[in-house]
Amino acid sequence: MVSLIVAHARQNVIGFMGDMPWSLPADLKHLKELTTGNTIVMGRKTFETLKKPLPNRRNVVLTSNQNFSAEGFDVIHSIEEIESLPGKVFIFGGSTIYKQAMHLVDEMYITVIDASFAGDTFFPSYDINQWTVESKIKGIQDDKNRYPHTFFQLTRRL
Repeated sequence: MVSLIVAHARQNVIGFMGDMPWSLPADLKHLKELTTGNTIVMGRKTFETLKKPLPNRRNVVLTSNQNFSAEGFDVIHSIEEIESLPGKVFIFGGSTIYKQAMHLVDEMYITVIDASFAGDTFFPSYDINQWTVESKIKGIQDDKNRYPHTFFQLTRRL
């Protein structure tokens, strides 16, 4: 099964100058709960923001660079290789990988942050009518999670 996980703000903003433009610990906890024990696939730019593999999951970098290697990361060179990865696979970003892999995705885990931020990286538009909302959970705002947010799980309609 190919899943996708993303947090985006208004206007589908997912990044600014190589980083997330917000701090939302509840979303990072949610991401950890969902992806631990599974595989995450990211592009090279997302890899560069991490610097080290996320623990307790298989970390895969999708890059066209045939000579790329990084300790703790597996490497694939085409979007089609995602389907041959065993177990549950999460498309982890960034924008280019989301766009390229959208046709492979069976389900999406989307954290929608109800705030506006400056951004230069965006989650691609999608037709909500092609998806069923399996769950919608309003996140709790507090001192550490200052922005209103909602966790969605969507599955592709057949």
